[in-house]
Amino acid sequence: MGESAVRSAPGPFQANQLKDGDRYELSSGHPIYCAPAGPEHAGRSLTGAAVIASDPDVEWAGVDAGFAPEPGTLRAPDVAVAAPPDGRGWIPGVPLLAVEYAGVGQDESDLQTKIAELLGGGSRYIWVVRLLGPRRVEVYRSGEPMRVATIGESLTAPGVLRNPIPVEALFERAAADRAALRNLLQRAGYADLDAVREEGREEGREEGREEGREEGREEGRGEGIADAILTLLAERGLTVAPDLAARIHACRDHDQLKRWLRAATRVTDPAALFAMGDFHQVR
Repeated sequence: MGESAVRSAPGPFQANQLKDGDRYELSSGHPIYCAPAGPEHAGRSLTGAAVIASDPDVEWAGVDAGFAPEPGTLRAPDVAVAAPPDGRGWIPGVPLLAVEYAGVGQDESDLQTKIAELLGGGSRYIWVVRLLGPRRVEVYRSGEPMRVATIGESLTAPGVLRNPIPVEALFERAAADRAALRNLLQRAGYADLDAVREEGREEGREEGREEGREEGREEGRGEGIADAILTLLAERGLTVAPDLAARIHACRDHDQLKRWLRAATRVTDPAALFAMGDFHQVR
């Protein structure tokens, strides 16, 4: 969101005059005030960022990151994917993928100017997630007409994202969790949750040859899911205390393990997993 500025001539400001935390963007040297986001805008943009940042091919993604394609322009998309920045200060150039959440108070004129500046600077994809009216995402690419994707469709960004993103995953937490879980499993070397289950079945079959086929299969499936939980937490940079890791591996309740696996995509403290189930399930 921002205030439109008369841009018939370049304005007097440059990106290097702004510092981290200033609530302004620049367009051709003209300042554009960026108001704080309301709860819907803030919550939905965080949901979308989690899905996008977890994609296996994304090396770097940011929220409200400042990009400076030229000295008088500074733009900060709600969510951006780019090559890992080198050094401090504003990021030179533009993101490969930019996502804007447009809700109440959106300045449409400035939004279109922002889209044109990003595409003109080399952005490959711009998605505008509309928070008013029917749920939809406007897709912009240089040299192509804008198209609209609606619920039930998927968004793709070849060369930037490996996986398609369902439109609803940019709006709904549950859909976002499913997509992020798929992404994080792929980062950990699994194609999907079925691959985790299959690995568990394979381990179960090996143990079953020695200790009894049925018991071994159940043990292996549980161990496979437990390993996936710990791998996901490690992939997210979360340290699991040895006693918690042991308790996860000791759990024999597969439904509980699956709940923990889904929760592992969003917890910030591994110990919080155990708030989802009673310890009497852990032997």
